Amino acid sequence: METADYLAKLREDIVFTETLRDIPFTFHTTWGLFSPRAIDEGTRLLIDRLDIKPADNCLDLGCGYGPIGLAMAKLAPEGQTLMLDKDFIAVDYANRNAQINHISNARAILSNGFNQVEPQHDWDVIASNIPAKVGKEMLTLYLHDAYRLLKPGGVLYVVTINGLRQFMKRNLQDVFGNYKKLKQGKQYTVSMALRH
Repeated sequence: METADYLAKLREDIVFTETLRDIPFTFHTTWGLFSPRAIDEGTRLLIDRLDIKPADNCLDLGCGYGPIGLAMAKLAPEGQTLMLDKDFIAVDYANRNAQINHISNARAILSNGFNQVEPQHDWDVIASNIPAKVGKEMLTLYLHDAYRLLKPGGVLYVVTINGLRQFMKRNLQDVFGNYKKLKQGKQYTVSMALRH
């Protein structure tokens, strides 16, 4: 393959289909986004453990091309799902994937953490596949902001690499006053905390 042809092929969307919680999805992604060729193990572990009610309003922090947020939107058709990412390419693909999958109750916006989200407590569920490289300062902001944004009875779900498991346990207990490990895989741990 000639270089020009190879480069043109690399610029094309990566397209794959996936079933999440018995719901079929088609995802368009591109190089440079997290896990562009398939749903990664951490994201799948998280999605499989979300307890979403039909009218829940959901937030997806660090949405990438949208698998977590779009799965939540499908599970909560009477609610609204807001997907957040600091990468404008991710936001673009998440919004395109919402259209491709005919999901009208989800949209993605550019946001560094939760800084573009209105501060009212009207979120039932916040979920995030937290990137390990954001640093402890940003993780601390994420947890405090999630607590502030959730309504009483709301739940934060996170999946992290196992190396962050103890950090998350300590900090969720500090911020939320509770912590529950839902699943530990070979590389990832899914945890939750309830906003009282």
